[in-house]
Amino acid sequence: VVNEGFSVAKRVETKAGAADLVTEFDQRVEEILIKKLQEKFPTHKFIGEESADTGVKTVFGDDPTWIIDPIDGTTNFVHGFPFVAISIALAINKQVVIGIIYNPVLDLLYTAIHGKGAFRNGRPIKSSGQTGN
Repeated sequence: VVNEGFSVAKRVETKAGAADLVTEFDQRVEEILIKKLQEKFPTHKFIGEESADTGVKTVFGDDPTWIIDPIDGTTNFVHGFPFVAISIALAINKQVVIGIIYNPVLDLLYTAIHGKGAFRNGRPIKSSGQTGN
């Protein structure tokens, strides 16, 4: 869906401010992700950036909860810049245990599993070990 919308004219709306954009593709990607995840994990909860903006409320508690930003970088997406991603996290007991970032335009997939490491397109990656400051 992201690649389908990447090079076409998009209907763009603003949310909280002029720089906070949403397209019909944001909404479609979120709907598809939630539907597919609900099929596999019917007892899990979902917090989606676009559904949260429509007033749908999910309490972030200890239950397994998927947190979804369907198009992270909507401004880039609108302008045709390839630096966009689908961002998904799974939190259990309010702790993120899985993180997934996928750039469908560049076909880059980053995944991380708590205690198992981080990967780029299935290959292990390592952090620099540096901390802030």
